[in-house]
Amino acid sequence: MSQGRYPALTQTITQTLAPFRKSQSATMQGFNAMAGSAMAEGAISEKHKELIALGISVSQRCAGCIGYHVKALRRLGATQAEFEEALGVAVYMGGGPALMYAAEALQAWNEFAPPAAP
Repeated sequence: MSQGRYPALTQTITQTLAPFRKSQSATMQGFNAMAGSAMAEGAISEKHKELIALGISVSQRCAGCIGYHVKALRRLGATQAEFEEALGVAVYMGGGPALMYAAEALQAWNEFAPPAAP
């Protein structure tokens, strides 16, 4: 079975940015520190922060961001209901263009699903 679009996209982005991470190590260390701090458990759970990030990804129309945040939501055990409610808020805030990217997020959700048991 071939890999879906979103797993391949996130893998390609990671590989493409590898040399940049080396050439701009100080900048990337700062970015990674900011990301780690922003997404750490606190008054808001990591899962809820990822749902917020998903909504922003959809409203900003960032396919790569959608891929990474959907992957994280799957890892964190988000339910499809939580995922779809977050998309509903993103569409409310972003209108028709966000609806088109909500479809992209739904595709990513399906592609990052754990393999079905035999």
